[in-house]
Amino acid sequence: MKILVTGGAGFIASHIVDALIEHGNQVVVVDNLSTGFKRNLNPRAKFYHISITDKKLAEIFDIEKPDIVSHHAAQMVVARSVRDPIFDASENILGGLNVILNCVRTRVKKIIYASSGGAVYGEPQAFPVSENYPINPVSQYGVSKHVMEHYLYLYNVLEGLDYTVLRYSNVYGPRQNPAGEAGVVAIFAGQMLRGEQPAIFGDGTKTRDYTFVSDIVQANLLAMEHGSKSICNIGTGIETSDKKMFDILARIFHFEKEPIFTAARKGEVYRISLNNSLARRELGWEPRFSLEKGLEMSADYYRQINTTK
Repeated sequence: MKILVTGGAGFIASHIVDALIEHGNQVVVVDNLSTGFKRNLNPRAKFYHISITDKKLAEIFDIEKPDIVSHHAAQMVVARSVRDPIFDASENILGGLNVILNCVRTRVKKIIYASSGGAVYGEPQAFPVSENYPINPVSQYGVSKHVMEHYLYLYNVLEGLDYTVLRYSNVYGPRQNPAGEAGVVAIFAGQMLRGEQPAIFGDGTKTRDYTFVSDIVQANLLAMEHGSKSICNIGTGIETSDKKMFDILARIFHFEKEPIFTAARKGEVYRISLNNSLARRELGWEPRFSLEKGLEMSADYYRQINTTK
């Protein structure tokens, strides 16, 4: 089978590309390398250096004629969406719509869409959050990620395009950029290895549902065959506070300094955890990596790249 992966040089999607190739698929990667890296590209994947907003994306679909599209390319920083909502909408909505229209036009069998369970629900009052909970995002990023879910439903009704939406929790693991604006595990790890005091936005009680990237990959592989017209949370259902995450990483890295507490950022939810029971039923998926195990594996990666610079 031929799968086109948007954002395939990025943190999450590059792992998905590796797994797809390992399972014997042909893979085409589309990435503008704005946040992805050439070093993440699998040499056995065919690579196109192009943005999903580019009209020339149609030519790639015509040449490659993919069976399935895995759509991960996105502006994914909440803080940037608050600063520049027009850019966020251009990338996530207009770019995403460009992908969908090309899927419809070339009769792609299915699109798997990476949405955000950490952002679309806003500030929930019941935990862990199920897929039928009201959608009230408190960031422009949450809005733009959710809009694409409506377009997928629409083009299924109008054109028969099959889809599975995976609402990710906070994903962490190897290849997450420690120099980026998002991804607290990677950022804390990079700062600790450099001997810097990590900054915690807020008082440290803000929580996230952390899922290891290998578990995200498994959900994507299962979605190729299961979950038709489904929207599934992909998370552990467990809340971990910023301070607890700091403490675990400090223990792993033998880091002795205290964090710096600074003002909370606009658009970031205070608490979140995702109910994954639908993903268990629809996809046959469940998380396999504990937080401790995933963080140990992530720490090994950041130690390695820190020593090879």
